[in-house]
Amino acid sequence: MTLTTVDVTLVGAGIMGATLGTLLRQLQPDLRLLLVEGLPREAQESSSAWNNAGTGHAGNCELNYTPMAADGSISLAKALDINEAFDLSRQFWTHLVRDGALGSPGAFIQGVPHMSFVLGEERRAYLRERHRRMAAHHCYAGMAYSEDHAQVAEWAPLLIEGRDPAQAIGATHIAAGTDVNFGALTSQLLDHLRASGAFEARFSTAVQSLRRRPEGGWRLETRDRTTGETRLIDTGTVFLGAGGGALTLLQKSGIPEVRGYGGFPVSGLWLRCGDPALASRHHAKVYGMAAAGSPPMSVPHLDTRLVDGRQWILFGPYAGFSSKFLKSGSLCDWPRSLRAGNLLPLLAVARDNLPLTEYLIGQVFASAEERFAALRDFYPDARPSDWTLAVAGQRVQIIKADARRGGVLQFGTEVVHAADTSLVAVLGASPGASAAVAICLEILHSCFRETLPDGWQATLKRMLPSYGASIRDDADLCRRIRSESAEVLGLAAPAS
Repeated sequence: MTLTTVDVTLVGAGIMGATLGTLLRQLQPDLRLLLVEGLPREAQESSSAWNNAGTGHAGNCELNYTPMAADGSISLAKALDINEAFDLSRQFWTHLVRDGALGSPGAFIQGVPHMSFVLGEERRAYLRERHRRMAAHHCYAGMAYSEDHAQVAEWAPLLIEGRDPAQAIGATHIAAGTDVNFGALTSQLLDHLRASGAFEARFSTAVQSLRRRPEGGWRLETRDRTTGETRLIDTGTVFLGAGGGALTLLQKSGIPEVRGYGGFPVSGLWLRCGDPALASRHHAKVYGMAAAGSPPMSVPHLDTRLVDGRQWILFGPYAGFSSKFLKSGSLCDWPRSLRAGNLLPLLAVARDNLPLTEYLIGQVFASAEERFAALRDFYPDARPSDWTLAVAGQRVQIIKADARRGGVLQFGTEVVHAADTSLVAVLGASPGASAAVAICLEILHSCFRETLPDGWQATLKRMLPSYGASIRDDADLCRRIRSESAEVLGLAAPAS
């Protein structure tokens, strides 16, 4: 049985592992990095272009990030958090393109306007107030609002064709949105790591066990799924960035910090249109509002999607339940994750989230006609013959213990690490890919700051001009950084 010794082992060849590996290589070039992936190549789960919406989440159009309180006020805090996090990703990609570490940015990022779209007077009043608040902030400069059918038709004609001209609508539009192919980006990042030396990637390799070493660090036992060969890895630090599979690996590690964590797997479907004549007439990512009582994952959106040079339209997602934690996983994933420590949180979440249960049951049993009716709320003239059903990626939402309620269902992403910081995992789902750099910065500060060489924070500042500052508080810094990244990445210049 062969043994390999490395400094850091990255488990999972998606955007998270590729981003953390690239950051570590930039900060400490002599680190020995090993990447382990269970599938035959990178970015085949949530990072795959067809397993996500490709939205560069910046809080532009996602209405669940700007909730309205009972008193009618709207908070921008969550939207600004996500806006700032995505900007860090843009800054990092800008640095890598300038440095030659990434190739043509057009292979992974395109400018696509972001829109919000609602029906009915009550929702229109909410969107009008949301726009008033957001347009006054420099992070959302250039956001326009309209209730006029003709104006909305200029932005996105498919939304208006066939619609009753008397129907109350409202829409916002911001030109500085993006569509991101996280699969293509992951491949470019890994190509750079291969070329940089002291890096190895092992595909079709499953992690069988993780055990602490008496002298510090971890020993991983892996199995080659092609040859059946078992190999050992001794490593100082382990990063579990395996998407939905991270919870299972975290539980295998046995660290006490995982107690109370569970996962709620959710599957997804898209309606997809690749007719060039139709796809070329829709150039926007248009997000609506979830039905009352429905979870954030149910937010419908009609998206321009650019994959391998071809334009598509996606509509969805239609959620469902599958006990798999990965699209390529096993139906036993969820049952095997049940532990004495997370059973109470799971039961508490089931008790407190009956609308979610009802929503998922409705989605599972929805007919093709019901799915298409949801699309026609956005695109009234849609024809079934133009669309096909496609399976999206698998998501595992976080369930965690809560002192007051017993357990809570948490949307978004969360970093969990061992007390000695030798093992760290990312759990959860959207907007994880868009916020990958911000999440990896959190990991650097919590798990690597004592081992990185002197001057690493100055290096970060050179790569990320807003590091240590805040673009939400400094309008001049925000405009300067976004103008520079737009020029390098081939995106529309930000509005003044």
